[in-house]
Order: sequence, then structure tokens, then C-alpha cells
Amino acid sequence: MSELGTSSRAASWDALWLNVHLATMVPGARDGYGELRDGAIAVRDGRIAWIGARGALPRGIAAVAEHDAGGQWLTPGLIDCHTHIVYAGNRSDEFEARLNGVPYEEIARRGGGILSTVRATRAASEAELLAARLPRVASLLAEGVTTLEIKSGYGLDAESEARMLRVARTIGTTLPVRVRTTFLGVHTVPPEYAGRADEFVTLLCDQLLPALANDGLIDAVDAFCETIGFSTAQTARVFEAASRLRLPVKLHTEQLSDQGGAMLVAKHHGLSADHLEWLTPSGIQAMAEAGTVAVLLPGAFYFLRETRLPPVQALRDAQVPIAVSTDCNPGTSPMPSLLAAMNMACTLFRLTPQEALVGATRHAATALGLADTVGTLELGKVADFALWAIDRPADLSCGLGFNPCSQVTNAGVVRSARTMRAAAHFGPKA
Repeated sequence: MSELGTSSRAASWDALWLNVHLATMVPGARDGYGELRDGAIAVRDGRIAWIGARGALPRGIAAVAEHDAGGQWLTPGLIDCHTHIVYAGNRSDEFEARLNGVPYEEIARRGGGILSTVRATRAASEAELLAARLPRVASLLAEGVTTLEIKSGYGLDAESEARMLRVARTIGTTLPVRVRTTFLGVHTVPPEYAGRADEFVTLLCDQLLPALANDGLIDAVDAFCETIGFSTAQTARVFEAASRLRLPVKLHTEQLSDQGGAMLVAKHHGLSADHLEWLTPSGIQAMAEAGTVAVLLPGAFYFLRETRLPPVQALRDAQVPIAVSTDCNPGTSPMPSLLAAMNMACTLFRLTPQEALVGATRHAATALGLADTVGTLELGKVADFALWAIDRPADLSCGLGFNPCSQVTNAGVVRSARTMRAAAHFGPKA
């Protein structure tokens, strides 16, 4: 890719990309990608101001900066719609234990799992949490990620949950990425409330959630509805509290067992239901009727060596939108690579490359309530996109361990992927 320089004509656009193939990811495209070869795309005031075939460019309009993409492919910026990337501590010992035959549920019951990360996160300062996570986030950004969801849930008390959410907000101002924060206070029962889960839920609904929402730290509310998590009745209480605060909901559900969580989150018109290996036909139907996105997390499936596949074909048949995410977390998916998640979604869950890319762009945007803003290359949307040195869009899902991203644009601001890779290794520079 090369700069064509500054136009001498009267500029109507801030930037223009030429000699570029576009994978617009618009709905209804027969090829799945919305391909537009030898296209052009223009940006003004951080939004897409023109898009189409290069030969159809209007006469007499120029841009301040023109970019020759060298025949590369441009996609919407990738969206990682489910992460737990803010945490402290290390759980490689649990990885080792699982490989020695200890089930994940048993590790959790012994005080490991989520509680292990809770102890470490509570002990970490805000500065320590931020410094530890920036390189992992930068690694995602170097792969073309422009929007990132970050959950709390490793604090489980007022001070620690607020600290996690503030760090998530700071990531969105420190690095070039749009961050959506999710309150996951109902992640596990903290040790001080052992045996008193209902009391803990009451605390969250009556005190923690309203206070954090009032401070502007929450964009959505999540819960872990599972045999080793919280019941549907307890989760429903949290959803009702979120509704009173006009916050959208989503849910970890049907990962290890069928708890009916998908039906519950759909009843509350939730943004997404995530994991879904044990999803039932009634849950699928409820999600289809509510427009709730199915977020598949192949990293957790891989690291936990699960064998029960999510019902992908049934989701297709019901026309439930399918998103793909990393689930980046310290215990069950320590994988800060959305490209790897896309490959795993294809190889493990049998998604097509088209479905994987739609799942990491358009459907991921819907899972965050951002469908009108990002996720496709369309007139008026925010100019978040990634440029790739590939032959065809399927290359993004086909490879593993290879990052062909050459340039990332955030709201019209162009950044080289080389700069983002340096940030991934050494931390962002002031």
C-alpha cells in the first residue's frame, strides 16, 4: 500500500482508498462477503462518505489524502464481542491440571477457576491491571480489531468491580479501540458469600449495579447461568434490575448443561446468548423470535477439550445471527487472537469462512447493540476498517498463526498494523 499524496483539487473528503477490493459484509450478499472488486471508499468526519466501484467515482471530487491499497482487501474492522481481558494473575496451573485429568468443574469447586482470578484481581491496583492488559489488547488491535467488549466479574465487590470497569474505559482512551463494558458481577459467588448466593444477588441488584450504572461504567449486564454459576431464578433477578436501569442484557449459558438460559435471555430481549453447546430447540426458537445473537466461543471449547458441539445447523435453519469471539480470559480461553477464533469456528464448529467473517463483523456488532454504527462497510457508518494483504477474504479464516493485516483505520484515522504490532510487544507509546 502506498500514499498517493495530497490532492490539489478542492477536497470534499478527508481520505480516499483506491485500487482496493472491498468485502462490505452487507446483509443479503450472495457471495457472503459483499465483494466489490476494484472499488473505492471515501471518509469524511470519521464516517464513510462514499463507497462503490472505482470507475463510478464522481467527477470533480477529491480527498485531502489518497491511499493506493495495492490491490489488497478491505473489510470492516473486526469486533471481539466477548472478552474477559482485564484481570490479574495466572492460571497455567489449571491448564496443567486439566491435562492431568482434573475436570474444570472440580477445579472450580476446589477454589480455583474464577475464584483464583478474583483473588489476584482484588489484590491488583488499577495501574497494575492496566499495564498487564495493554499488550494483550494491542495484540488484538494488530489483527484489525477496532471494537472490543470487556467484562468485569473478577472483582465481585464494589471497589474491585469499579476498578475493572474503569480500566476497561481507560483502555478505550489509551489505545485506538472502541470499548463496550459489560458488568458481570454474577460470575461466581465470592468467598465471603459462600453458601449465600441469594444474598449476593440481592447486593448486586440493590447496590452494586445501580451505583456502577450511575457512574457511567456499564454498557450492558451479563451473568453466568450454569450449575457452577447461578440459577435462572437468580439470573432473572439481575436482568430485572438491569431493565430498571435501562441496560441491555446478555448471558453465558448452556455451556456445560441445559439451564434454559437461552430462553430466559431471549425473554428479556437480550443482545446475545454465549457458548451454547447445550442449546435446545426451544432455546433456538426463543432466540430467533427475540433477535438474540448466538455468540460462539471456540477458544473455550478448544481449551476445555469439549466434545459437544453447539447446534450450528439448527441456528442456521432458524436464521439466528451467529457471532464469533475469543472469550479471551485467563483460565478457559487465554487466546488474544480473533483470527484464531475464526479459524477454530470453521475447523471445530464447521462454520464457513463467510460465516466466520460475518460473525466477527456484522453479527458481532449486533451482539453489542452497535449494528447501526459499525460492522459493515456502508454509507454513513463509522469508518472503522482493516486492510489485508490476502488473495481472498477466506484467507482470514483459513490460516492459523499468521496475521496479514497491513493497516487499521479507526473512525477515519489511519494506523499501520506494524505500529500496532509494536504496541502488542512493548506496550503503547505515549
